[in-house]
Amino acid sequence: MRNFLFISLLIPLLGCGHSEPASSFQKSDIASKELDALISVKAKVQQNVTAQSTKTLSAVKKESVIIDVPLIRQNPELKYGCEVTSLTMVLRHAGVQVGKMDLYNAVKKDNDPLIRSKGDILKWGNPAEGFVGDMTGTSAGYAVFDKPIEELVNKYLPGRAVNLSGQHFETVLMHVSKGYPAVVWTTGDYRLPDRWESWTHSGKTIKTPLDLHAVVLVGYDEQFVILNDPLSGKKQVKVSKERFISSWKALQSRAVSYQ
Repeated sequence: MRNFLFISLLIPLLGCGHSEPASSFQKSDIASKELDALISVKAKVQQNVTAQSTKTLSAVKKESVIIDVPLIRQNPELKYGCEVTSLTMVLRHAGVQVGKMDLYNAVKKDNDPLIRSKGDILKWGNPAEGFVGDMTGTSAGYAVFDKPIEELVNKYLPGRAVNLSGQHFETVLMHVSKGYPAVVWTTGDYRLPDRWESWTHSGKTIKTPLDLHAVVLVGYDEQFVILNDPLSGKKQVKVSKERFISSWKALQSRAVSYQ
């Protein structure tokens, strides 16, 4: 603040410092010295601002983080219940005593029936509106996207849901670095999806991969993301950050957490 004050005082001095000018050489020489002093002060101010900005950013996002989130398996009860099981882990970490079957019953569902023709899906539900199909696996089931999961967070943690979908992955990591795990959408092997399918719902075409999966992002380091996977039953599994981000982006960069 003092540096900026000094600059503001110095600028008028450059224009009003002499009532009786000396020779043109003396005037030019004095102005040159004052200008050099001004540039030096501005450079120091900029260095201070840059250093402070770097310090602030490093304080916000840690180099590596692992959050101890309880592992919960989706099977055998919920064959297609990776999203609600992942959210159960996140809510348990937040101190909410809730089970995956509670979330299975509470999550919105799109009950539009599956209509096939010659093996192709013609019509089905919209996962952006609710879970599509049968989560238990008794009949065909699929998935649910971020909005209904966000609503569930607010049901158990009123007003505390954070939907990070569509954000840069660094923003998601920054949120995790503050101690908040996140439900993130990927594929079963964390690679690019290769089982794309499309169908219609209320006159709208829905194109989405069938090999979709949801896990809990519990940490990261320079090279890896760290996940709790409800399907494999593995806790704090490390996956290449580059590999994971590619699949995450292919699934529309979806992520839901709380604060």
